[in-house]
Amino acid sequence: MNNRAIQAVGLDIGTSAVRCVIGEYDEDGAINIVGIGKADSKGLRRGIVTKSNSVVDAIRKAVDDAERISGLEIQMASVNLSGEHLQGENKNGVVAVAGAEREIGEEDVERAIDSACAMQLPSGWEIVDRLPQEFIVDGQDGIIEPIGMRGSRLESLVHVVTSPSAGGQNIVKAVHNSGLEIEQMILEPLAAAASTLSDEDREYGCAIVNIGSEITSMMIFGRGAVQHTAVFPFGGMNFTKDIATGLRVSIPDAERIKRRSGCVANYLMDEDEKQELIEITPVGRSETRQLTKEILTDILQPRAVELLQYVAQEVANSGAQISSGVILTGGSAAIRGIVEVAEQVFDAPTRVGLPDPELFGGLVDELSGPDWAVASGLALTSLRSQLREEELGGKSPTRKVAEWFESFRGKFR
Repeated sequence: MNNRAIQAVGLDIGTSAVRCVIGEYDEDGAINIVGIGKADSKGLRRGIVTKSNSVVDAIRKAVDDAERISGLEIQMASVNLSGEHLQGENKNGVVAVAGAEREIGEEDVERAIDSACAMQLPSGWEIVDRLPQEFIVDGQDGIIEPIGMRGSRLESLVHVVTSPSAGGQNIVKAVHNSGLEIEQMILEPLAAAASTLSDEDREYGCAIVNIGSEITSMMIFGRGAVQHTAVFPFGGMNFTKDIATGLRVSIPDAERIKRRSGCVANYLMDEDEKQELIEITPVGRSETRQLTKEILTDILQPRAVELLQYVAQEVANSGAQISSGVILTGGSAAIRGIVEVAEQVFDAPTRVGLPDPELFGGLVDELSGPDWAVASGLALTSLRSQLREEELGGKSPTRKVAEWFESFRGKFR
């Protein structure tokens, strides 16, 4: 395969929107964005398919838009895996090295990972990802790539993510019914991390928080690997519902008000802005009425603090160090003031996670919002996977073993 012919597609199937990103290999090692598409999503609730036909229609529309812009026809995509029941757990496994002259080989590493993942699962659950953290050889810890080393005892530390199998199966079926094949399914926060985090973020510790419409997923990185995963049953829709209830407006109107005028930190507004008027139309009435931005912020700010406190408590309970701070992605990360509130709640540096411009070219300006972090990360992960597969095709056996291990590490780079 010629590198220039490599196409990578990311398909982010969310509760409020489906986003599609098409990219091609760039000679500088980046991904050149050539097509993007977005469609309103219906038929999902908290990441779970509730109306398959509606999900299929949204996927087709987003893909059609991306194909029209790129002039390409796609057959395969990398898809996000989400859901409120995702659970992460750190496990360890130990095996005796069976390689010749006690040299650790590919099979030894795989057996060690399998040993760590040998766990009893509830009925209907499955392991959806295995993310190696580090290896220990004869008591020496902190080893990232043990293949080729000598030892008699190999221990693996692995972050294992599990989920009810039905949720993923229904997403797979919807994607297939839309006419696409699935290249790989990638955990949603892992995809967001791929497009927004630096190697330093992963090494020194950070928490990526993807705030979706109805669920918020968090992944903590440290020492270059995933250390903790959590999912919360709330998201940006909580803000929308608060506006709808407090102002007596419809959900669509509340969503528009949130996007146009929403702010969750009243101290960011001066007195003149606080008194600016917003015109609304209550449900069931034809006449409009006006309210100040300060009233809207008073509705949103307590909810922002409450939701972020839940996430911050999970970080505290994990015992992880997040020296590089908190990175917010997802549509609600664009709400004005949420970074400032998060910095106070987490007591850590916080920023909005945007696709890294050094990793993306082409239509990268169209991906300038945190709501595109997952879709662009899926496309980037797809490109990297294809490049690894191509490299494996013409390398020596020793190099192939190294690349095999790199495929594990690549899941959280």
